[in-house]
Amino acid sequence: MYLAPLNYDRYFKKVFSEPKIAKRFLEDFFDIVIDEIELLPTKHKVTDSASVVEFDFRCKIKDNYVIIDMQQWYKTDIVKRFYMYHSMNTVLQLEKIPDKNIDLGDNKKKETKDYNEIIPVITFIWFADDNLSFTVDFVSYIMTSEMVHDFLRHKNLWKEDNFVELMKEREKCLEVINNKTKKLDFLQQNKLIYAFQPNIFKNKKINKYFRWFDFAEKTKNEQNEKSWFEEYAKDDIFAEIITRISTEKFEQSDWDYITEQEDFSEKVKRYEKVFVEEGVSEGFHIVAKKMKEKGYSLKDISEITGLPIKEIEKIEN
Repeated sequence: MYLAPLNYDRYFKKVFSEPKIAKRFLEDFFDIVIDEIELLPTKHKVTDSASVVEFDFRCKIKDNYVIIDMQQWYKTDIVKRFYMYHSMNTVLQLEKIPDKNIDLGDNKKKETKDYNEIIPVITFIWFADDNLSFTVDFVSYIMTSEMVHDFLRHKNLWKEDNFVELMKEREKCLEVINNKTKKLDFLQQNKLIYAFQPNIFKNKKINKYFRWFDFAEKTKNEQNEKSWFEEYAKDDIFAEIITRISTEKFEQSDWDYITEQEDFSEKVKRYEKVFVEEGVSEGFHIVAKKMKEKGYSLKDISEITGLPIKEIEKIEN
């Protein structure tokens, strides 16, 4: 193994902790030019009783707060998990938005947050193995009017002889989503993007971002060799990535980490086989019970099924 798997959390964070690497990736994926990038803290606890949430990568560019998170293992809670991350990326702006004073008269003023200073957030989830049953490279979700959803699902409206009515309804939708009164369009500027490495690698579209996922896919192969990355080494950014995840200067702790990740990957594959054989209808509690009987650790069961450890402890063998 010449390079460690980029998709493993330790090496993904090691690579994206370098601003120029993160900047280049964002530029290549969104096909934009970023003048300045500001790395932000990744570990947060929103309330005293809340669990600590740690993003893989978080930054601020001119008009957006951006999260990039790696989703490597099979998990059942990814949609809600990343929606929470997405929401937190908005809430955390409270740390920096300024106060404003409202004049109440009689020399009285009220201090409040200036929420006009909140900017859109983009949450980018990089899937190493899953594709959520899509065949496209990525899908992007935004918050838009429910009217658009209803318009697309209105079966009777989409008839060949209904063109005039169809155009009328389309105009109604456009009127709603184009309404920028009091910055209503802000809602549509926030995005959750799911990018699928297996699909990108398979589809091989001529896009700037393809190289990143192709590179990552090559590093997943434990037999990867130096010659596989000769073309990448000619690029300064990828040369820096190669330096950061090269195994040539690995310590024992790195090899132990890779072994642990590989072992866990095998457990995930075995779990998926068990899950299919037993049937989805049996539910995660039954699967968790079977995994306990087979000696899986509580941590592994929790990671795989999405069930809390305390809940798993209560399941009788």
